[in-house]
Amino acid sequence: MAIETPPPSSSTPAVLRAYAAPIFIFALSMFFQLFLLPRSFPTSHYDVLGVKMYGSVDDVREAYAAIASKWDSDSGGGRPADFIKIQYAYELLTNPIWKRDYDVYGIDESVHIIDELEKQYAVEEFSKIKLPLLEVVSYEPEREGLATITSQDFASKFQDSRPWLIQVYSSGSDSSALFSTAWRRIVDLLDGVANHAMVELGDIRLVTYLAEKKTTGQVFFRKGLPSIVAFPSHCKTADCLVRFEGELSTDAVTDWFATTVLELPRVFYHTKETLVPKFLSKVPPNKVRVILFSQTGERATPSVRQAAKDYWNFASLTYVLWREEDASFWWNALEVESAPAMVIMKDPGLKPVVYHGSGNRTWFLDILEQNKQLQLPQLRSTTSMELGCDARGYSRAGFETATWYCAVLVGRQSTELNKMRETMCRIQDALSNHDASDEASKDPSVAPAASAHKNKRLTLAWLDGEVQSKYCFFYVQSETSYDTCGTRKSPIDVPRILIIRYHRNATESANAEKEKSSNWPKTVWQSEVDDVDPAAQLVVSYDGPAETSEIIKWLSKMVEDGDSKNLPFYRAKTPELVPESAEPMRSGVPKSVKATQALLRLWNRIKDYLADPRMGPTLLLGALLSAGSVWWTRSRSIQQPVQATQQSSTNQSDNNAEEEKKKERNRERRRRNAKGEEAPASITDNEPKDAVQILSSGSDSD
Repeated sequence: MAIETPPPSSSTPAVLRAYAAPIFIFALSMFFQLFLLPRSFPTSHYDVLGVKMYGSVDDVREAYAAIASKWDSDSGGGRPADFIKIQYAYELLTNPIWKRDYDVYGIDESVHIIDELEKQYAVEEFSKIKLPLLEVVSYEPEREGLATITSQDFASKFQDSRPWLIQVYSSGSDSSALFSTAWRRIVDLLDGVANHAMVELGDIRLVTYLAEKKTTGQVFFRKGLPSIVAFPSHCKTADCLVRFEGELSTDAVTDWFATTVLELPRVFYHTKETLVPKFLSKVPPNKVRVILFSQTGERATPSVRQAAKDYWNFASLTYVLWREEDASFWWNALEVESAPAMVIMKDPGLKPVVYHGSGNRTWFLDILEQNKQLQLPQLRSTTSMELGCDARGYSRAGFETATWYCAVLVGRQSTELNKMRETMCRIQDALSNHDASDEASKDPSVAPAASAHKNKRLTLAWLDGEVQSKYCFFYVQSETSYDTCGTRKSPIDVPRILIIRYHRNATESANAEKEKSSNWPKTVWQSEVDDVDPAAQLVVSYDGPAETSEIIKWLSKMVEDGDSKNLPFYRAKTPELVPESAEPMRSGVPKSVKATQALLRLWNRIKDYLADPRMGPTLLLGALLSAGSVWWTRSRSIQQPVQATQQSSTNQSDNNAEEEKKKERNRERRRRNAKGEEAPASITDNEPKDAVQILSSGSDSD
């Protein structure tokens, strides 16, 4: 039996629930049309004067003259507020530049003057208002030496891969003129880092390309003038330009450009309390520490941040705000007298290098280039070839040098290691300052090492025995090697000085190259020989006192013996240096700031749609379509129960007829059973009454 669906209720609450969505959309369209849209399109200055939109200057003057004739000072019938609006509209629309900016881009940067004057002259007659209301501005950046760009030379300017910072301005804009000082400062800070230019609003083609677009297609500047846009490196179209949306200032624009466009790392400020725990102790031991003292506390310039990025593998930079009350502390700690100053801290125990005064970008980069290396370099995976401390490479003296040396200080990071690094720096200074021409300096215990160091056949370096544990254990093979190499298992740290003699045999190198180029299959023995390093190595560990003179004598003895004696040629496979984990570079915009900017762009987009005059009719059309859909759905649901009832009645009649037929057949069967007669098996079993057989003419029967 079919289940009938009850028809929808026709009561008022049920109808309201069914039409809730259309009613809501209709109310929203009315709210948008009656309240939001008028605010988005206030009365124009043309409406104030009674002139058609985008009317000519002559039309404006005629309309103003007609209104002025009614505002005779003797009549005293005018309101100051009305006069202020009329006078403002007249002055704005009769200035060609202001009228162009208002008609094309909707720019009206002095509109706040109307409210200010209305409050000032609320109780006075309009005849006392000082005229003119607006001050004419003529801003020409070309006279100030600032670069400008037009649509004709725009494509030719974008030939290199450097980023661009562009300011869109108006020659009649007071805000653009006031921003000129800050823009000159920004240009100076970006010197050597990025290109810069200015675009005047009169170049409508280029300005339209750079401006924002409303949903209606109209160009506009959300933040007014001046407007700042940037093209990142290798960006050639407006699809990838970045728009500045903050408050206009030198610090804000330069920080935004360096962070968002150039993606440069930040250089943070520290105080005397946080300098050691937050900076000096966090810098990796292979990097130089650079401290910049500032008097103003302004953020790092783009050139400084670019240098921090370029020298990231060599140096770490930070700022300190100079305070007069801390002057004695900085003098005692770093010998800094005043700011601005630049302090470079290299190896432990060495005196910091201090530069007082401020210089240009070239001066700053030259100092960094001169001091980017530690005095005693660290043996790392990235420096082994450069230092000549790799059996797979060559000497710093050149490819032709057959024998060279590398004196390596090995140990874990500790106070003992820092003391020995200081000793090794003194040794390096002594060898560098040794003058072989001086009769007093001709010491046979120093000359061999000093000569090898001068000729770049002797290199001094240090190695982190904990990070490079395999490399360290390969050279320090003794019972106490765990005091020097590997993870610290006891409070004992014993740094060691090793000297490694590298030697290349020209004959064997030539044979090795010949065997490599041979097409014949190699034997097992040949494969093992090819697996070793090309240079032979001999290692000697220093076991004497940690005195500079004694270590120098030992180094000279090792160099002299290595050069004069016929030592064994032993080659082995040296473990590879492990790549050290580099300090992460925190550059670009943080994720939280990116999320905030994305939400702001979404909100601005929503506001653009709310200001679109097409939204009201669109919502009204949506309300009508929704109401029609609800009506159609409800009418269909009412017709379906009626059709279901008719179908049920038809099915019931068919069922009754079938039941009657079944009952008739049952009664017939019972009657036959009562007479004891069985139903014939077939209709042909019994002959009908009065049946006669007729023989055909062609029958074979008698």
